[in-house]
Amino acid sequence: MISGELADATIVFDLDGTLVDTAPDLVRALNQTLDLEGLPRMKLETVRTLVGRGARTLIERAAEYSGVAFAEERLQALTREFIGFYREDIARDSTPFPGAEDALTALAGLGAKLAICTNKRTDLSVQLLEALGLAQRFSAIVGADAVAERKPHPDHYNAAVARAGGTVQRSLMVGDTAADVAAARGAGAPVIVVAFGYSDVGAETLGADALLRQFSDLAPVSRRLLAARP
Repeated sequence: MISGELADATIVFDLDGTLVDTAPDLVRALNQTLDLEGLPRMKLETVRTLVGRGARTLIERAAEYSGVAFAEERLQALTREFIGFYREDIARDSTPFPGAEDALTALAGLGAKLAICTNKRTDLSVQLLEALGLAQRFSAIVGADAVAERKPHPDHYNAAVARAGGTVQRSLMVGDTAADVAAARGAGAPVIVVAFGYSDVGAETLGADALLRQFSDLAPVSRRLLAARP
């Protein structure tokens, strides 16, 4: 591959379930939070399908399994408790998915700018990526709190591209859920969905331009999709 081939491109990544397998630490923090209410603990495989719309929604969706709906004030308090539990050992069991780091290296070697667009809070995203030694790879890390409208709204995606110094016309999204696909589609950008993520429906049904089964394919798939852009 030719060095600098993607020098004008920006590759935008979702975080949880796309780059990093964070579910083990999310379920730990979630179950500590549910314990405060005496609610049943959630299994890891169930929580994997609930991730993607932030801590508050994760708690709401987990409580629904027990037929519980929290009042607004209590939900806010539990979200604060969850964040405290999570941040105190944020990367204890979280690891990049196999091949993810090599894929980032390959894209950077082709000159691409890299960005994060996640519904996780920005401070938690930075903390996680720093703990994993990945933060310095990204030109922008844009969490849900850093924009007026988060994914699936396209403004979140647009902000990540802009803050990385790129243009939407020469960008693409790599994600794992319907929110990622909708954000990219709304911005008019192509989208790749990983087959191993946290979607609550089959990844092949999300309507992405490409389904990624292994990270070693990311660079060539990105080159192909961006070459097809006007």
